[in-house]
Amino acid sequence: MLDGKLSLVLPAYNEVDNIAVVVRRADATLSAVTRDYEIIIVDDGSQDGTSASADQLAVECPMVQVIHHAGNRGYGAALTSGFHAATGEWIMFMDADQQFDIAEIRRLLPYVPRNDIVAGYRLQRRDPLYRRFYATLFGLTVRLLFRLRVRDIDCAFKIFRADLIHTMPITTQGALINTELLARARRQGASIAQVGVHHYPRLTGASSGGSPKVVIRALGETCRLWIRLRRDQLDRGSVPQSRGEQSSFPASVEIPLERSGTHRLGTASESSASQD
Repeated sequence: MLDGKLSLVLPAYNEVDNIAVVVRRADATLSAVTRDYEIIIVDDGSQDGTSASADQLAVECPMVQVIHHAGNRGYGAALTSGFHAATGEWIMFMDADQQFDIAEIRRLLPYVPRNDIVAGYRLQRRDPLYRRFYATLFGLTVRLLFRLRVRDIDCAFKIFRADLIHTMPITTQGALINTELLARARRQGASIAQVGVHHYPRLTGASSGGSPKVVIRALGETCRLWIRLRRDQLDRGSVPQSRGEQSSFPASVEIPLERSGTHRLGTASESSASQD
């Protein structure tokens, strides 16, 4: 049982066939594993009835609140709105497309008290081949530019200490928000545990994450974020070293599914759990 309040942020864009299932499962699960919680749906300008469905869920369940964006502002903007509304000591976010099972929060919770971030990583990514191709290229680029040795940067199944998120000047409006959160957290000396979770195929609705428009926007955001973080370092009088800059979190362990062994992230030891 988690001590303290947990805020679950669910960004949603055109998820009318998924949102009710996800929210009801989340309500049932969180009531069993936390002492206090809230579920924050952020409707990012949906045009398919997601907005009305979310409002009905808020009527049915007192733990649910809904934030509406007038237009589609982007994944990062949706998460940021949810973060600003969150009142819990811990903030979790998860996509509203049924590709994650909220019940697997039980795997993350034992590591929450000892870490600033507990991040899921997909044991096997269940996305179309083109999305996995884009994700591989994007992951390599991010690791090179931001020196983040995190197993699955964009996995949408993470728990953060709320005061850590609230101190971050989050600027990313789109898909790069996971990179910004982790890069800023690393620079603050945050600790992280990584836990293997299952990823499921999308059964209904359409993903926009792999569209050319989103990919092009993400490339532009990557360059702008790198420039902003470099400027932040220079403004603080801290110039990054070309070889010696810290490339991992100061305290980081990886907990593979069904295995008891742990190791520090970035060492030669590697889990046998697969990821595309």
